[in-house]
Amino acid sequence: MEWGGFFWWKGESTGVVIVMNITSSPKFPKAKSNSFTLVELLVVISIIGLLAGLGLPAINGAIQAGKKAEVSAMAESIKTAINAFYAEYSQYPTNSSGRTYTNTSLEFLGFMSTTTNTNGGNSRGIAFLEVPPKFTNANGIVTPRGFYSGTSQSNFLVGIDGTGAGVQTNNVGGSNYVVPASVSVWVADPKNSKKPVGTFK
Repeated sequence: MEWGGFFWWKGESTGVVIVMNITSSPKFPKAKSNSFTLVELLVVISIIGLLAGLGLPAINGAIQAGKKAEVSAMAESIKTAINAFYAEYSQYPTNSSGRTYTNTSLEFLGFMSTTTNTNGGNSRGIAFLEVPPKFTNANGIVTPRGFYSGTSQSNFLVGIDGTGAGVQTNNVGGSNYVVPASVSVWVADPKNSKKPVGTFK
């Protein structure tokens, strides 16, 4: 930066001119910007995308495992209720046709969870089963939404050995399972239709 000045001194016919030059010091370097550059931003986005891709399968697997555990617990509750009925009446619950239940139909739900339905041998009107709303719909006791893809839901299948042998053979998706139990309750695995999720022991 330069500055020029002119000074005139009155008096004699003498003029004095004073010229002053002021030069600024070298420019200071600009402070570094705190904002991201485009390259840095793209790198960060790429890393986040990579981590998300690695983590999502593990998260989905954990969610599905939790749902299977939930369904297995419901199947165990149904089995316990059927065994409790047998302990009370020395016979297994039967439907309106006099046959043992093969699935958790709407009739089965009403029969096992209310105190007013005394059909099928429940003369004392005992509620043997409490079912959370998420496991029920117009078809009876079913798998919760999200267990199968989309909005699909399925009744639980029920196997009851009425012969007293304490062993039964259940068919799941074309595969036979020998079950060392008088009562078994299950649904097909959402990832493998030949594999049961429930109580097979």
